[in-house]
Amino acid sequence: MPLLDLIKGSAVPGRSVLSTIRIVHAGWIVLFTGLALSLVGIYAIDLATNLRPAQPLDLSAQAWKQIVFLILGLLAAVVVALPHYKLAAYIAWPAAFLALALLVFLLIPGVPTWIVTPVNGARAWINLPLFNLQPSEPAKIAYVLFMALYLRRRDPPETLLALIPPGLLTLIPVGLITIQPDLGTASLFVPSLFGMLITAGARLRYLALVVVLAALAAPVAWPFLLPHQKARFEALVQQIQGDRSREHDINFQSFTAQRLIAAGGVTGQSDERTRALVHFNRLPEPHNDMVFAVISTRFGIVGAIGLTALFVVYFAGALLVAATCKDRFGRIAAVGIAGFIATQVVINIGMNIGLLPIIGITLPFISYGGSSMLTCWAMTGILFNIAMRRELTPYNPAPRYPLGQEPHARK
Repeated sequence: MPLLDLIKGSAVPGRSVLSTIRIVHAGWIVLFTGLALSLVGIYAIDLATNLRPAQPLDLSAQAWKQIVFLILGLLAAVVVALPHYKLAAYIAWPAAFLALALLVFLLIPGVPTWIVTPVNGARAWINLPLFNLQPSEPAKIAYVLFMALYLRRRDPPETLLALIPPGLLTLIPVGLITIQPDLGTASLFVPSLFGMLITAGARLRYLALVVVLAALAAPVAWPFLLPHQKARFEALVQQIQGDRSREHDINFQSFTAQRLIAAGGVTGQSDERTRALVHFNRLPEPHNDMVFAVISTRFGIVGAIGLTALFVVYFAGALLVAATCKDRFGRIAAVGIAGFIATQVVINIGMNIGLLPIIGITLPFISYGGSSMLTCWAMTGILFNIAMRRELTPYNPAPRYPLGQEPHARK
């Protein structure tokens, strides 16, 4: 397949770009849903960081930055959507190596703190002029493209042994991210891998066996967890048991988020009261990890269900993109992206309502952050790209024969 045609946006030699594009497709679902979520996120960030706005458009500095991140994210989505998505097969390997190089760079001792500044004990960000780059975010995209290419070029992984190579390849980014330490982001890769393996033809009974073996082996990993990671899991167990002895200690963030969610009631609080509740309850990370609690305070259970429904629509749209794609590479990549987004949403909401330990997971499109916003919109651009491409066979004109010498006329 000519590389120049892919860059131009057509995967079929001899056909124009417009003839290979569909106007009506599932990509519009993820596009408009992502935009709606991003706008809700800007408002939620302002609620969390601006106690007394002087006028309706007097947004906080974080909210204005998020608007800039949204604009950059939309531009990234357009850039990603223009060339044919099959071009990603050519850049999957370089992207994977670049992502791994950035993850390794974070862990190199002696890197100046003005380049890599530890935040909450984690070396996870590279300081850039406009925003701090979190390499684990673009690593998600590189991983999806690389794994989709790997699975496309091989027979369906229908045996247990065939699951070992993808699992070992996944351990590389997961291990590097865990060492940072960022256990939250590292936990997103395996569910995405499972989705891609199922799409590639893996047998469910073998995947279920892997899950059972991993669950049985989980206690073995306990001694390797850092003290603060162990404390998070122990704190969750205390919450489930109804023990409030550490409510003002390690469980302060979780209990405060739950109180604010409960304060929202069914239909939520007013704008002014929400800002006061979030501010004076001193909810940690209200514009980031705990932004779901802020939205629930403002709009109540109705708003929380509505926000969850938007994510469900986005996820359904991503799966519809995969279902309507006839190309194996595009189908696997779409499911991998859907897996990352869905897992991140489930973990973040679970953290906010006290069902999962707080492990530093942002809410896609909603939480404050340039790396997260750019990654979410780049993923959306890939989904839109896959959805709008029409699979056409190359145009080959019928051969012409002299009169009376057609093949059907020969005896």
